[in-house]
Amino acid sequence: MIKLCKVTKTYPNGTTALRDINIHIEKGEFVFFVGASGAGKSTLAKLLLREELPTRGEILVNGVDIVKLKRRQIPYYRRGIGVVFQDFRLLPEKTVYENVAFAMRVVEEPRREILRQVPSVLHLVGLSHKSRMKPSQLSGGEQQRVALARAIVNNPPLLLADEPTGNLDPDTAWEIVRLLVEINRRGTTVIMGTHARDIVDTMKKRVVALEGGRVVRDDKRGVYECEQTKPRLILPKMGEISGL
Repeated sequence: MIKLCKVTKTYPNGTTALRDINIHIEKGEFVFFVGASGAGKSTLAKLLLREELPTRGEILVNGVDIVKLKRRQIPYYRRGIGVVFQDFRLLPEKTVYENVAFAMRVVEEPRREILRQVPSVLHLVGLSHKSRMKPSQLSGGEQQRVALARAIVNNPPLLLADEPTGNLDPDTAWEIVRLLVEINRRGTTVIMGTHARDIVDTMKKRVVALEGGRVVRDDKRGVYECEQTKPRLILPKMGEISGL
């Protein structure tokens, strides 16, 4: 479904965010992208959304090189991608129902389809009973569930989740992850950028680790940080400890 071939991204200020990236993601995969801040995760998401262009390399999505898309084609390409951000990005003056329906109105779905699909998606994320509330009346976890519903309401084949649990407490974070897993089981390819070690270590999904803009690890059933890369704790010898 997605192929990045020798992708490099250097910004005008001289910062190289990605260096010779080669990644192949199959349809229906669930992939974690991990790494420290500045490792290149956000740049990678921007390239897949066609918000940025690589300095060199190819990015193929369903066989189409998105680097070569004309400007008028980009909105249609993005209709196939759902996006969930760390900061929710909900419309504060609109209700839960209206926030989700807005994503369908933008792509000019007929009203009857909106009336059918929005309640179904709100039921999936457990917010049917709060459809008339405004974002300010919801908890952070509930707001993220609204954002998730909005991202999947048009049945996109690809979902990009950029630190979707970053502002949530651990229990709420796991609720969001369980929803992402369910969405993945229904056939959507999920790519999640995260710093949540416990989630990555528990899930045992594919893990692509970035460091300095390079892929340093790509494990099919991985963890956040492999044993070889963890700093070793060097203990002093018994005779070196004062008083012993």
